[in-house]
Parts: sequence; structure tokens; C-alpha cells
Amino acid sequence: MCGKKRSGEDCRHPCNILCHPGPCPQCPAFVTKSCVCGKTSQPVRCGQASVLHCDSVCGSLLNCGKHSCAQVCHSGACEPCQIQVDQVCYCGAGTRKVSCGTDEQCFDGTGHFSCQKVCSKMLDCTAHHCQQVCHRGQCQSCPLSPSRVKSCPCGQTPLNKLLEFGYSERKHCTDPVPSCGKTCNKPLACGSNDMIHLCEKLCHEGSCGPCSLTSSVRCRCGAKLKEVPCLTIFKEDQLVFTCEKRCNKKRSCGRHKCGELCCVAVEHKCPLICGYKLNCGLHRCQEPCHRGNCEPCWQSSFDELTCHCGLTVLYPPIPCGTKPPECKNTCTRRHDCDHPVFHNCHSEDKCPPCTYLTQKWCMGNHEQRSNIPCHLQDISCGLTCNKELPCEMHQCRRICHRGECLAEGTCQQPCVRPRTDCGHPCAAPCHKGSSCPHTTCTAKVSLQCDCGRRKETVVCAEAASSYQRYAAIAVASKLSDMQLGDSMDLGPLLTKKEMKQTKLECDEECATLERNRRLAEALQIDPSSDPFNVRSTSVYSDSLKEDARKDLNFVTKVEDEIKNLIEITNKGKQAKRTYTFQPMNRDHRRIIHELAEVYKLESISYDSEPKRSVSVTAQKGVAVCPNSSLSSIIKRETAARAPPPIAHIKQHSSKPVGGVAFSKMVREEPVIDYFDVQD
Repeated sequence: MCGKKRSGEDCRHPCNILCHPGPCPQCPAFVTKSCVCGKTSQPVRCGQASVLHCDSVCGSLLNCGKHSCAQVCHSGACEPCQIQVDQVCYCGAGTRKVSCGTDEQCFDGTGHFSCQKVCSKMLDCTAHHCQQVCHRGQCQSCPLSPSRVKSCPCGQTPLNKLLEFGYSERKHCTDPVPSCGKTCNKPLACGSNDMIHLCEKLCHEGSCGPCSLTSSVRCRCGAKLKEVPCLTIFKEDQLVFTCEKRCNKKRSCGRHKCGELCCVAVEHKCPLICGYKLNCGLHRCQEPCHRGNCEPCWQSSFDELTCHCGLTVLYPPIPCGTKPPECKNTCTRRHDCDHPVFHNCHSEDKCPPCTYLTQKWCMGNHEQRSNIPCHLQDISCGLTCNKELPCEMHQCRRICHRGECLAEGTCQQPCVRPRTDCGHPCAAPCHKGSSCPHTTCTAKVSLQCDCGRRKETVVCAEAASSYQRYAAIAVASKLSDMQLGDSMDLGPLLTKKEMKQTKLECDEECATLERNRRLAEALQIDPSSDPFNVRSTSVYSDSLKEDARKDLNFVTKVEDEIKNLIEITNKGKQAKRTYTFQPMNRDHRRIIHELAEVYKLESISYDSEPKRSVSVTAQKGVAVCPNSSLSSIIKRETAARAPPPIAHIKQHSSKPVGGVAFSKMVREEPVIDYFDVQD
């Protein structure tokens, strides 16, 4: 036999079948089981866990001891009586409505509770009323009865001694209590811990006061103290007030401040709700504000969580905020293209872009590009559009683009029609169907002097005005001949070819270079050796020279620092050395950058305005000083020039009277031959 105890709750019968695997079967016996209230019973299967209920009313006596339970057969104790009754207080002055059976143990024969008012019942003396708070039981005897009063009102002198002084003995409670005549000296409600105020009246009946002094009243947090007249103080509770100081201590959460007025709390608990988002990202923490991290979200789902294709499953319970499982299978969603799918199943609503390489035409249909991902729609080939614009004069100069060529509506490219006066393009905004406007030509023209040293790029209008001055001078020089009857051909001065030959005038430096060239040719000196330092001046730009003329001292200091840096670098062992100048303005920094380029240095600016400075770096074997420094060239230009040569003269010697010889400087006069007559 098996003999094991069966799994039923109340079954006491062991298993009576042969030894077997697995759990024992249900007990086949039947037993008689009573309902919950015990009034009825019926046979049920042994071990059945269900509870039997009948249709009879319970009828048990409730907690009040007066009423019966009206519920149908139920389990457990009966509920308290819910019938409302009126109860009277001990003094009989107040009533209340409560459930039947409330405070039955407090009933004293007259009432069930205290109304917290003065009793006011007549005492046994029939002359005074009870002054106690509504109380249970009988009132005490009259406090003024002769049997209870043994001393004067102030309590300093017994009545026995006062009887010796001739005071009559008290027979009833209504008889006055004899006074001793001394100062009362009973402690009053006012005062402070350091000083107690006493009653200054003579021994008297009734309450003491009022006090004529002032009391130092401190707030409950102890931060402030103020003086208050004792006339306003009737109880000891009035010796403390609430100040306006707010508590700045941190609450238990460590995030919020207390902020209570006149706070006396030892532990500042935070009453706010945390409200931070939980780790699930969907719900917020509903716990009181606390320190540290919030607890994980306790909400869970009991539904299966699957991927989009449904092949990968997470079984419940699923913690709140759990993302769908990662699926290793290929995505089965519907895609916009027919290319093979290379990405896995995903939970996002939108699939990743298709990266299959295809061939696509560019936006301007210029060429077909290869190896373009499928998801790219607008492809630019990087070439110029070159489509003919509506003006039929220009082509689109934009890089390969989408949409119309003229996004602004009209062509704004410069007109390419040649001007009638100079031959340059019109350059005005495209004006299809109308003649070119009369505007000043802004084309750049390169001009140079006869020797080729001076070169400038000027506006065409300025070059034309200079040529007009040249033509006017030429006409003025021939004016005297024209007055004598000669003629002059003005055609060469008015042709476009001649106008394009406008040249600059040579200056003094051009004359100096020409003189040096002739002198070197006469002395048979090789011009490539640069004997007059002509090339050394060419390394400095005209703008740099102009800046040096304005601030020569600054340029001199900068060149000294640069020369010192190059000298130290070439002599030292380090391959590079750096020097940082003081912060300076933009113009000075530009001068340093241009000088660094001449001296073959690396320059860079650091920091922001107004602390921006320049650092120069000299590399050994690369940095070099030019033959002539910029400061020396500027000083040579500004130095006083030598006077022009003196004209050739002859010396005539003569002997004056006395035999003293002298020399007279006489200018040689030109000899005129009056007989040289030309027919």
C-alpha cells in the first residue's frame, strides 16, 4: 500500500492504493461538513477546500450587547453594530451621535464622554458650582469649605495664627477667608527662566495680576527675542512666539530646503513626492522624496513580448520598460524597393535605409553615377549645370542642382556685350531686350611705366581719364604750331588701340635704377650680383613699406626680436625656437605676419581679442635674414638727399695791385657767332 497523506486540507485518510508514481489521487470518502454559521450541515467529498454557506441569518449578539447580526451566514467575527445612538457627556451639557456600543466601558451611569467644558454642577454646599472640566463620577467637595481651607489666600500664614489676632472662625464656605496683610508673592504667568515675576498685591482672594513689568519673550527656535508688556500675558504658553525666520536646513531628501517659519524640528522630513522618472521611462516615482536612486519600476506585464516577426519571444512576467527582444532573423517588413534585405528584424517603425549599390543619373542629367546607395535620391555630379537660361545669353553657373536654374526668378549674371568706348563687357545685370545702360566701366586694367618697374592695376575709367589728360597735353603742345598754320592729325589720339597704351609716369626711383644700370654697365659690373641692393627692397610689399613709414619704431623692435631669434636658433642645438609677442591690435599683428614671411618664419595668432598675440617660430637652416632690413630701407629713404652737382665753371687768374694773386669764379658764357647766318 502507498500509505501517504493525501493533499487535501482536512483529509485524514492515507492513500489506500498500491505504490504508484506521481501524486496520490483525491480521497474517495464522504464526510459531513457544517456551514460557516453552524446552523446547517451536508455531506461533501473528503478534502474539499470549499466553504459551505447557508441562507440563514446569523443572529449573533453584536458588540453593543443589545442588537443581533442581520448578515446571512458568514465567516469570522460579526461586524460592529452600525446603528446610530445619542450619547450624553458626564456633565449633561453636550450630546453626540455615534455607533451603538461606542465607549460603553466609559459609561458612569450618567454619561459616556467628556465634553471638555466646565462642569458647572452644583456642589454639596449648594452655594458654589464645580469649576473642573467635565469629569467622570461625583464632583469633589467645595474647595472653600472650612475643612479644606487651612491658610490665608496667599498661603503664607495658617488660619490658627490669624485667629489669635482676633479674626473670627469660618463656619460656612461663604464666609470670607481672613487676609494676613502681607504681599501675595505668588508666581505669575509672565517673566522668564532667569527672572520670575511675583504678585505685588497684598494677600487677596481670586486671581493675581496684572503685572506692571515687561517680559523677554523668545521665539520657539531661539533666534529672536523681544520685550512684551506683562499685561498681555495670561498663560505661560504666551511666553513663546513664532518669528519670521525661515529654516535653511536641508530636508531628509538632501534636495529641498525646509523653509518652515521658526522651525524647531530635529529631523526635517520631506513631505513632497519624488516624481523622478523610473528606469522604465514611463512611470514616475511615487515614494516620498528620498536620497539616492529610485527603486526600479515595480509594474510588470503578464503578456508575452515578441519581436516584430514573432519568432523571438520573452515570456512573462515582463518588467515595465523592457524593450522587445533582439531578433537575429532577417527583416520581413514590406520595403519600398526590390533589393535584397541585409538588416535584421527590428522594433523601430521605420526600416534602415537601403544601402544596395545602384546606378543613378545626377540631378542635372549630366552623367550616370555608379556605386550609389539606393536610399540616396538627389545625386550631384559636381559639374557646372551649363543649361541655357531664359535670357538666351547666359548659361547656369550653379553646381549640378535640383529644380529650376533661376530660383530667384530672373537672370542676374553680368552682361557680356562689349562697350562701344573701351571694349570691355557691359557687366550690368542681364537686361534682355534693352540696350546697355551708360555706366562707368569697372574692369581692371594693368598699367606700367616705360621702364617697367612701376606696375598698378586700376579701374578702366581711371585709365581712360589719365589718357585723356595725356591727349590734352599732346594737343596743347602742338597748339602754337597750329596757330602758325600747321595741321595736326588727331586720329591716333582717338583710337581704342592708343587708349589701351596708357602708361604710368616713371618716378625718381625709376631714374635711380636707370642711373645705376648705366653706371654698372660703364664699370662693367655684373648686374646679377645686385650691387645697389635693388632686389633686397623688392621683398617688401608696398603696403608693408607704407605701414613701416607710419610706425618705424615698432617695425624696428620687431625686426630686432626676429634677428635675435634667428641668431639664437642657428647657434643653438634645438631645431626650432619660438618667440611670443605681447598682445597687440590687428594692424601690428598683420605687420608681424608679413615680416615673418620675409624672414622665412612660421607665424600664428593665439587667443581672442583683446588678448590676441602672435607667436613666430624659427627653424634652423630655414629662417634667414634679408640683405637689408625694412627699417634701414625706410631710414635711407627718409634721410636728406645729397645736393645736385655744381655747374661747370672756369677759373681766371689775375694779379691786383700789390702783387697778391686771387682766383675769381666766372661762369662760362656761351659764345655767339653773329656771322653764322643761315639762308
